[in-house]
Amino acid sequence: MMRGLKTLGCLVIFMQSVMLVQFVQCQQVLENDDDYEYGINTTQLTDPTVLNRFTKIVYKRLSGATSDLIHSEIADKASFCVTDPDDDWNRSFNYSANLDFLSNCILNTQGDLPQRLCTAAELKFYFTNFIANTKSKATFLKPNRNCNLTTWVSGCEPGWACSAGLTRPVNYRDAQEIPARTSDCQPCCEGFFCPQGLTCMIPCPLGSYCPSATFNVSTGLCDPYLYQLPPGKANHTCGGANVWADVSRGSSMFCSAGSYCPTSTEEIPCASGHYCRMGSTAETRCFKLTSCDANSTKQNITQYGLMLIVGISVILFIFYNCSEQVITIRERRYARSRQVAVKSVKENAQAHARWLAAKDAIRKRAIDMSRSFSRRTVFIPNEQVRILKSNKSEIEAGYPPMQDIEEYRESIEGANPESENSDKKKNLKAKHIRTNTQIFKYAYSQLEKEKAQQQHSIDRTFSGVISMAMDNETRRRPMMEIAFRDLTVTLKQKKKHLLRSVTGEIRPGRITALMGPSGAGKTTLLSALAGKTIGCSITGLVLINGKAESISSYKKIVGFVPQDDVVHGNLTVEENIWFSANCRLSADLPKADKVLVVERVIQSLGLQPVRDSLVGTVEKRGISGGQRKRVNVGLELVMEPSLLFLDEPTSGLDSSSSQLLLRALKREALEGVNICMVVHQPSYSLFKMFDDLILLAKGGLTVYHGAVGDVEDYFAHLDINVPERINPPDYFIDVLEGMVKPRTSSGLTYEELPLRWMLHKGYPVPPDMQKNISRFDVPVMYGNLGDQENGPEELSFCAEFWQNLKYKIEAQCDVIRNNIMKSKDLSGRRTPYVLLQYKHFLGRMAKQRLREARIQAIDYLILLLAGACLGLIAKASDETFGAPGYTYTVIATSLLCKIAALRTFSLDKLQYRRERASGISSFAHFVAKDTIDHFNTVIKPLVYLSMFYFFSNPRSSFLDNYFVLLCLVYCVTGIAYALAIFLEPGPSQLCSVLLPVVLTLLSTQPKDSKLIKNLSSLCFPSWALEAFIISNAKRYHGVWLIQRCGALLKTGYNLHQWNLCISLLMAAGAACRALAFIGMLTLQKK
Repeated sequence: MMRGLKTLGCLVIFMQSVMLVQFVQCQQVLENDDDYEYGINTTQLTDPTVLNRFTKIVYKRLSGATSDLIHSEIADKASFCVTDPDDDWNRSFNYSANLDFLSNCILNTQGDLPQRLCTAAELKFYFTNFIANTKSKATFLKPNRNCNLTTWVSGCEPGWACSAGLTRPVNYRDAQEIPARTSDCQPCCEGFFCPQGLTCMIPCPLGSYCPSATFNVSTGLCDPYLYQLPPGKANHTCGGANVWADVSRGSSMFCSAGSYCPTSTEEIPCASGHYCRMGSTAETRCFKLTSCDANSTKQNITQYGLMLIVGISVILFIFYNCSEQVITIRERRYARSRQVAVKSVKENAQAHARWLAAKDAIRKRAIDMSRSFSRRTVFIPNEQVRILKSNKSEIEAGYPPMQDIEEYRESIEGANPESENSDKKKNLKAKHIRTNTQIFKYAYSQLEKEKAQQQHSIDRTFSGVISMAMDNETRRRPMMEIAFRDLTVTLKQKKKHLLRSVTGEIRPGRITALMGPSGAGKTTLLSALAGKTIGCSITGLVLINGKAESISSYKKIVGFVPQDDVVHGNLTVEENIWFSANCRLSADLPKADKVLVVERVIQSLGLQPVRDSLVGTVEKRGISGGQRKRVNVGLELVMEPSLLFLDEPTSGLDSSSSQLLLRALKREALEGVNICMVVHQPSYSLFKMFDDLILLAKGGLTVYHGAVGDVEDYFAHLDINVPERINPPDYFIDVLEGMVKPRTSSGLTYEELPLRWMLHKGYPVPPDMQKNISRFDVPVMYGNLGDQENGPEELSFCAEFWQNLKYKIEAQCDVIRNNIMKSKDLSGRRTPYVLLQYKHFLGRMAKQRLREARIQAIDYLILLLAGACLGLIAKASDETFGAPGYTYTVIATSLLCKIAALRTFSLDKLQYRRERASGISSFAHFVAKDTIDHFNTVIKPLVYLSMFYFFSNPRSSFLDNYFVLLCLVYCVTGIAYALAIFLEPGPSQLCSVLLPVVLTLLSTQPKDSKLIKNLSSLCFPSWALEAFIISNAKRYHGVWLIQRCGALLKTGYNLHQWNLCISLLMAAGAACRALAFIGMLTLQKK
């Protein structure tokens, strides 16, 4: 009995010793897991503490292996799809929140899990041989050490794995050699996947669902992974997951849409009020105002898009209406101030007239009384006695206060040329005027004074005209006298003379009429004197104030009125004139004087009734044609030129309007302005208003140049008399046309009239005309008879082609030289600097855009419909990261925004060329238009995305999409500027349609060819599309990692190039704007 007890005691002590030794060994394993090689006894796994600590050891090794995978050379090759390796690892393999699937697998494998996990070499083999080959649909790997033609164990089948053996160490960081792993093959644990051709297990990434497969008797497949059981193996069962790949090959492993998977072994349906996209690890709460039922895959945020578009519409409506109301109120207050000033000045003028009349009456009565007082007693009527005895206050009550009358008298008489300080007092007074009413009172009082001066000189007496012309206050502009000697203009391309040997001068203070039949070179002479000839060679001499200076040096004080009415139709008459005044008058001129100049021009041209009316365009009628012509002239008169050229300003005007215009020009001439104008057959009364006449014959030869009053005497000397009741200018032009044959005794023909003028003035005669001198009994002394001009030389086709090309290049070089090369400014006028002109351009452009609100609304509506249609058609696809929808977006927004941006520069090219020729800053013009267009650049992406984004509902944020689309619109707007400037409207619209479509199709082609890849990398749709897809792809993590890398590898995109794509879009937009600006400076209408 005692021996048995001793034996039992020894056995208990032995068992306790064995358990103690095993516990100590287990503690050593848990304390130093780096020396772990052989697993652990299954009897220890029943202890939760041991199992938990052993699970952490396995997870640590698993984390090391997966981390090495993320940071390995494979990850380096896949850097195009991995921005932050640590973040991607955390979103894919960080199982620390729940390790139950590891604990369960440890129990199922009886602690053998570490021997079944894939090493770095096996992971590298899997990802390089299968996942990298995204073009293949196969789900098996190449032969390797454990699975080949000679060795194929059960673990090589999909969903199965084997052990390396408890006695064999496994180096998980060895990336070179695959360990032998062929023993104890079992189905893959839940939460792991076992590829076909590998005998190890890989943990399923977060966002996946990897349960054990079940055999489907009807299909013979293992659901849900759809692989078959191997034939001839009756004991082989369905295992676990078999592949982690893209959606097309491994969609069964992704967590289902409408459910979320907190672990890879648990799938929970999405609750009501939440939505779960495919591959979600947690459910996402739906926004307010959206309805999300149970198992919702995405939230319906269409109502947010509707709210956004309603908000944008309300804001735009308020903005446009408030802006228009502000402008209208300002214009009303401005007009009210003007009306108050006009009324005040008129009342003062009437009071002054009554005061003068009363003064003259009293003076006359006093004289009469003094004459008769000495002869007889004067009886004053009772009424006069009552008036004389009346109170002084009663008399003054019927008139305005004497202070107002004296102020008006000072405004009328204070600027007496005899007083030395009158100009200084006037300028000082103008600078201290503040309010609009004061400014208008000052301006209209000055106008009344000028009217009074004109009324005194209306009798046109010699002394009155001389005194008015010599008025120091009136004549304050620099004088310009133009003389031209033997001026010849020849068309380079055709060697044709447009002007020949024209000699003469135009003098300040006089109006010179330039007349002649069609083709006589009237406009050519005007353009040659104004320095506007292109593609022509000019010989001879042009002198300005006796010096050979370039006319461009005086362009700030030289006005040129074109034949066409080049004015802004969507501005009022006053706005057109004010803009020219603000940009071209002296920057030192006070505002009161500017108002005076503008009001003087408006009144002198008879534009007062239509000053607030829109000029009008072809589509929208405004003022009449005659009023438009006067506005065209007013744009030049308002800048107070010293030299003024006008090309047919009276064409299309009736007699009264023409005389009104000539009276305005007469007033300018009295201030010393040198005026030269082309006129077609004026009436006799209009003809007599000119001072000088230049009469040209066909071929650009001078027939007469002198005073208008002497022209009939000159032609009478040639025995060409004007018949009675015939308008002299009409008769002279009919003679020069050859329609009327002059009845002369000498047999003089109209072709010989230019020669008679040259001989009459003693000018040199061209060689080809000297043969006709002999019949006039004049010695040949004006040229060399041997220098006869030969006819045009016959050229071959190639020579003629080369010659024409050379002339075109020379003409373009002339344009570039005239526009870019600046001459020395000799005008003495300091016009507003660029920033101030930019401010004036901004104000003008803002008004024009506000008046085009209907066109802008149509643009927004089209974008809205495009966004809604494309958002409904092209839903955001997880497989392509929304690439089809973004492709349509790039085409639609590029096309629509580009066509709309063409209007910025294509509609007012003529107006710009006129303003540029007058010295207004091209840079301020361009930048102001681009600044105003930035409003559309900001708004249009919002309008489009308000429909497209909320209908397609991609994973990328609204701000990401908006920023990319904003850069795209900026880019295509710059391209549209270049197209509008370099091309005519028709070709520019065609290119705006074709470019986005062609370049986008090129950008979406497979990058198999190096040429296609290089070409697509230069296309702006490729940059925009890559930025869109990168913004969306960054939102895919965990189980989507393979899909993200495969899709980006196929398209050639890189997650690190988002900033580069945005920079390229912005740089392309800026470069196209710079190119467009250069085109503005260099190109000119033929």
